[in-house]
Amino acid sequence: MSVNLKELPAFSMKHDTRTLPALVDRYGRVFNYARIALNERCNLRCTYCMPEEGIDFQPPEKLLNKDEILRLVRVLATLGVKKIRFTGGEPTLRKDLSELVSASLNTPGVEEVFVTTNGLLLHHFVDDLKEAGLTGLNISLDSLQADRFKKITRRTGLEQTLDNIRLALEKGFASVKINVVLMRGFNDDEIEQFCALTRDAKLTVRFIEFMPFDAKQLWCDGDYLIRAKDIVATLHGLYDGLVADKGSETEHHHYRITGHLGSVAVIPAFTRSLCQNCNRIRVTADGQLRNCLYSGTDYDLRDLMRNNASDEQLVCQIREAVGAKAIDGIEARERSVSKVAVSRISMTQIGG
Repeated sequence: MSVNLKELPAFSMKHDTRTLPALVDRYGRVFNYARIALNERCNLRCTYCMPEEGIDFQPPEKLLNKDEILRLVRVLATLGVKKIRFTGGEPTLRKDLSELVSASLNTPGVEEVFVTTNGLLLHHFVDDLKEAGLTGLNISLDSLQADRFKKITRRTGLEQTLDNIRLALEKGFASVKINVVLMRGFNDDEIEQFCALTRDAKLTVRFIEFMPFDAKQLWCDGDYLIRAKDIVATLHGLYDGLVADKGSETEHHHYRITGHLGSVAVIPAFTRSLCQNCNRIRVTADGQLRNCLYSGTDYDLRDLMRNNASDEQLVCQIREAVGAKAIDGIEARERSVSKVAVSRISMTQIGG
């Protein structure tokens, strides 16, 4: 979907640091968080994200370059976006990652910048990211057993990932989180082992509902799905000293275990009971804004920029996208599943 450039005034906010009215949808939700994918490529092939043979990745010229990304960060900041998360694909495959972090944090209005990564290459970048001021890291890890790690990622690397989690903690980032996609019959017997990681480390382990999503864009209630309420029940069964606490907007259930330095959380990614608290928009690596993970509608920002659109025209496109947001992911999926099948064939093309 695109804006008609001829219908909009030519206006630039390039040197204007004013804050514009916030991004608010028709349900009153305020959007102050943007997830920006830096690439589609990844050094893993997780079964729920990408086919084993990979996909036909778009050529580099189709993806946003550094200047385009930073322009979007600046425009979004004028609309009240305070938190930026860089995702992928795998963001550490971009050599300019630390530059993007530093420049984003130096953008007026941006208060926090995070990176979501599989952690395998983190030791090559951790010092630069720390120097750049990175607020925190989310590291994806679905098993603490080497054979399971290889089965889910189709690659080796468990020990390197664990070493890099320890390294991130040693560097003193304000936030270090482990994202665990929980799957029935695969890794649901590791809940207690993952929780044990929080005993002596100030990190958060987040158990995420499995979202059945394959290369044909089939969303269904699959055999692997464990619902958030069942994960919460398991946690209560394991620990008497489970104290409810406030987490991020997506951490619908967040707990501290008595005697543990860290915390645990449960994210209802599939059942979508978190949608009423949604505060995020996402931009794909090729510059398409999506107002919901489950949406099949793209709002093109890349071509607007490459056709010399003003910042005001970008703002109009962003507001249009937010204004069209569904009440929740269930409605968005019902609207869009046929469109998704045409436009995006893998989770890595949508952004983590």
